[in-house]
Amino acid sequence: MTDPFADIRPYRDEEVAAVLSALLDNTEFLDALASYRLGKLGSVAAALSRPVVRTLLRREVRDVTDIASMQQVIKGYMDRMIERSTAGFSVSGVEHLDPQQAYLFISNHRDIAMDPAFTNYALHQSGRGTVRIAIGDNLLTKPWVSDLMRLNKSFIVKRSVNGPRELLAASKQLSNYIRHSITAEHSHVWLAQREGRAKDGRDRTEPVIIKMLSMSRDKRTQTFAEHMRELHIVPVAIAYELDPCDALKANELCQLAATGTYEKGAQEDVASIARGISGNKGRVHVAFGSPLVQDFESADEVAAEIDRQIISAYRLHPTNLFAYEELSGTAELPAGLTVADGACSRDEFLARIAALPEPHRPFALKMYANALISKLAAIQSAQTLA
Repeated sequence: MTDPFADIRPYRDEEVAAVLSALLDNTEFLDALASYRLGKLGSVAAALSRPVVRTLLRREVRDVTDIASMQQVIKGYMDRMIERSTAGFSVSGVEHLDPQQAYLFISNHRDIAMDPAFTNYALHQSGRGTVRIAIGDNLLTKPWVSDLMRLNKSFIVKRSVNGPRELLAASKQLSNYIRHSITAEHSHVWLAQREGRAKDGRDRTEPVIIKMLSMSRDKRTQTFAEHMRELHIVPVAIAYELDPCDALKANELCQLAATGTYEKGAQEDVASIARGISGNKGRVHVAFGSPLVQDFESADEVAAEIDRQIISAYRLHPTNLFAYEELSGTAELPAGLTVADGACSRDEFLARIAALPEPHRPFALKMYANALISKLAAIQSAQTLA
């Protein structure tokens, strides 16, 4: 029987051995790994370092026989990354989710690699299964990158297709795969609430994402509300005390404001991934919301509820308050709005901002302040409705 998702789905257990074998023989992959592990030495002496890297990698994956054991190797990297680049990792809300139910986690999007990685880590810590991760094909610039991602339960979102007919077909395939994962294979799925990161710190769900999800509905037998409930959507709010890519994002936002355009560099996404993984993130919190069970009538209504939950659950750090104070000149917060303890002092944060080029600083401050501004707007809106 033909697999309708063969070109986008993650690899299966029986495919792991062949993919790993091919990676161990891929000189481009080994050279990239050598450069990452050995720095300039690995880049300059690539041919000489390949056998060393291959031996180390072979030893590291010697017990990998399936996806679960591959993810155990990745967990080791996550453990070390959290220890080295965060001041603490915390989770809330996961205890209220049914361990036997597969969910579609729709998350705010601040970091290319770390958003789904931290979601996965939180689920694993709680004894739950890990997620299948949606990743745009624009990030899979090399076949070996695609292989690595698909070994870690990533599936491909075809963003580079040309033409309305091709885009429609790709969107339907993606929608069907997400529904199949949850309802037929009982596997969690992670999806960003928007295409591309919220570089300005404003977490908003794009209704087009919900419309894509609805394409797998059989309109003859199922209402829109029933279909949304079937997907068991759970909003997720990930909050970083510090954004390792804040300088890169501020530069882009500044250029867009000044010229209306921004030309992304060929390896810019790769650089952002590397910085997001290794850079100082301060304290990190992942908050799981409640499954969407309301009778929604439109994609806009679903998006609005995801936004409401993400903004409400987002854990404010002192850096959000420091930035808000710098922009507004006030430190007064409404009753009930709290800020968690942080690892970054006011002086350290302001020195971080001051190190940026002067035109970039307002954009960086707004990036941190917008999480608090969104909460204030939500409180004001609720008071107005009341």
